[in-house]
Order: sequence, then structure tokens, then C-alpha cells
Amino acid sequence: MIDEINFRIGKRKNMYQINDNYQKLPGSYLFSTIGKKVAAFSEANPDKSIIRLGIGDVTQPLAPAIIEAMHKAVDEMGHAETFHGYAPDLGYDFLRAAIAENDYRARGCDIADDEIFVSDGAKSDSGNIQEIFEKDNVIAVCDPVYPVYVDSNVMAGRTGEYDAATGRWSNVIYMPCTEENGFAPDLPGTGKTKEVSGDRRPDLIYICSPNNPTGAALTKAQLQKWVDYANANGAVIIFDSAYESYITEEDVPHTIYECEGARTCAIEIRSFSKNAGFTGLRLGATIIPKDLKDHNGNALYGLWARRHGTKYNGAPYIVQRAGEAIYSDAGKAQVKEMVNRYMSNARFIKESLQSMGYTAYGGVNSPYIWLKTPDQMTSWEFFDYLLDKANVIGTPGSGFGPSGEHFFRLTSFGTVENSRIAMDRIRAL
Repeated sequence: MIDEINFRIGKRKNMYQINDNYQKLPGSYLFSTIGKKVAAFSEANPDKSIIRLGIGDVTQPLAPAIIEAMHKAVDEMGHAETFHGYAPDLGYDFLRAAIAENDYRARGCDIADDEIFVSDGAKSDSGNIQEIFEKDNVIAVCDPVYPVYVDSNVMAGRTGEYDAATGRWSNVIYMPCTEENGFAPDLPGTGKTKEVSGDRRPDLIYICSPNNPTGAALTKAQLQKWVDYANANGAVIIFDSAYESYITEEDVPHTIYECEGARTCAIEIRSFSKNAGFTGLRLGATIIPKDLKDHNGNALYGLWARRHGTKYNGAPYIVQRAGEAIYSDAGKAQVKEMVNRYMSNARFIKESLQSMGYTAYGGVNSPYIWLKTPDQMTSWEFFDYLLDKANVIGTPGSGFGPSGEHFFRLTSFGTVENSRIAMDRIRAL
């Protein structure tokens, strides 16, 4: 019977193939690797108390205004007349209006309600946004960089081949962010970018400000240069503003749309995870102005709307009501208090490390501390050293790109108590 079936369908080898681009990814996702190493250490040392200052996950509870809004939304789901099923794929009007008014128009930015696309977080959108662009487009990334930007383009087959010796992909323009340039990327064809990537011009430019992992933030004048460059060269900036609520300096913009001309060259991705502690709820948004078009006049707005409608069922009603609540008077005050606690933590960690003789950056406009490893230790050597000797977890800088080597990221998202214990342990080394 089997032979007969094989004869009829024409038996052949390799009846399906995987996406071979996934095979090009070196190792596992950074934070998965860290998780495996920590799990192995915990199993071997069950008596050790580990303090986690690595992953950017929040520890403070949700603000009371958010909890109240969620309770109300849950009650609504228990009655037929107020029950909500599938959410609108682009987001509920009440949340899109709140975002547009409070995060943009209140800052003088011309963003319409319907230019807001609600999602389940910035990570998803920053990984998925590349799908609306042609495969041959060249990407430029800061180095070090949030791994999702590069990895998602690797999966799409856009990055070329990986060079293990340099830690770089052949078709990617790297923009080193180092001590020498104040951790601010140089424009393509200039400075350190030219040293690494020559005179190549990018089509897609990924910028995160305040930056993950370095904690550095671009001033308005610096960001305006990027907007001008993108408009002059027909490039699109994918701007990740996940940490904008941590900005403390007046000359640092909270959104790229504070810059003149950004509507014609920039997509912005936002997150509720860091500003309001939504890591466990999952909520974010992507902003695509209708003015943003390719050289043939194709609006990126329509492409993303089509992709969103096809592949996404919408963030839950309860979660979107929670998001709306952060824009209430009570929500704003409570969220600001939470952010201030994390930033107080950041200042403490940074000042503590500096008092020990470490070179440390960040912690001013960001919840991240960018620490230089001592004695020319590699970032993974320092990771193992801290884990073994102090039972403290951070994130190796090399996991963010080659320019991250000999650096180490610590987060201020831990509790005040644990942050103080961690510094005491490091001081005792």
C-alpha cells in the first residue's frame, strides 16, 4: 500500500525546506543564553541568593489608577451589553486618541489619532516592521544595539553573511557608539561609521534614544541631523523611543517628531512596558505618518495597516483600558513616581560603581548603566565573575554588538533593597 501511494504522488526527498536564514543566526537569543547560564548556576548552587540586574524587566507593581481601570474593564467583560471580543486590529479609538494627544500633540507634534497603531509591545513591532520593506534594502544600526533589530533582518535574509571574527554582518552598516564619540552614532560616510562601513548609504536606519544598552541619548540638534540626512538620502528612520519617559535633560527630545521634517522620513515605536511597568501586560504602539512614502509614492501607512490587519488580532480590551489610564491625572502622577524611583536607583548604582573606581555611563536619561569591565576582562568573563563571586547578574556588552565588548549593562529596574545589596557585594570583591 505504501509503495502504491509513493508511486502515485511521486516520492521525493526533502519535501519541505526550512528558512535557512535562521541557520545563520549565531547561538541563541542573548537573554536566552543568560537564562541558561543562570539556571545552571542556580542548580549547582541552590544556597546562593542571586540578584538580577540584567534583563530590563520592571519590579514595581502597577499604579493604582491602572489597576482601577483594569478592574472596571474586567467587570464590563462580565455583562453582555459591555462585553468586548476581538479588538480593532489598529487599536481602540480611546487609546489611540490618548496617545496622540498626550505623547505628541501636547509636545507640539502633528500626529493624528489614526496614525497610531496599537500593538502588544515595542519588541514585536521593532522586529516586524522590516516586513514592509524590500529584501535588498540596506540597514544601518548603532553598535552596540538592541539585538532584535539585527536578528529580525537576519531572519528576513537582508543581512548577508556573518563574520565571527568581527562579529558583523556583511550587508549591515554598523555605526559604532563608543567612548570616543560620546556613544552617539556618526552619520553614514563619516567618523567611526566610515571607519567600519565605508561610504555605503543605508535605506533603513535604526535609532534607539535613549539608547539600549548604553543609556546615551541624542540631543534635539543631533537627532535633527539624522532627520535631515534621511530626507536628503531617501532613507527611513525606525526610531525606538521605549525609554523616553526616563529623559531628564531639557535638550533631549521625547519623540523624533519634535524634529522638523520627521513626518516624511520616520517611523516611531513606543512601549508601555518601561514607562508604566507593562512588561506583564504587553502594550505598545507604532506611529507611521501618512506623509511617509517611498519614491514611487507608496504610503508606508497603508502597508503597515495591511500587515497589522492580516497578522494581528489586537491588544486585549482590558489592557488597552489600562493603557488609557496612564494618561489620567492620577495615572500621570503615579507613573512619574514609579519612573523617579527607578531613576533614583540608577543614580545610586552609577555613583556606587564610580566610587569603587569603575568607569560607568548612562543613568541620566535611561534606567541602564553602561559599565566598563575592569582589567580588560571580556564582557562574558565579567558576567561569569560577577555571577560566581557576587551572585549578581548583568548583561554582557558583546551581546549587543562588537563595540559592546569590554562593557557591561546593569539595570535599575530591580528593587531598591536588591540594588543596594548588589552594590555592597560588588564593593566587597
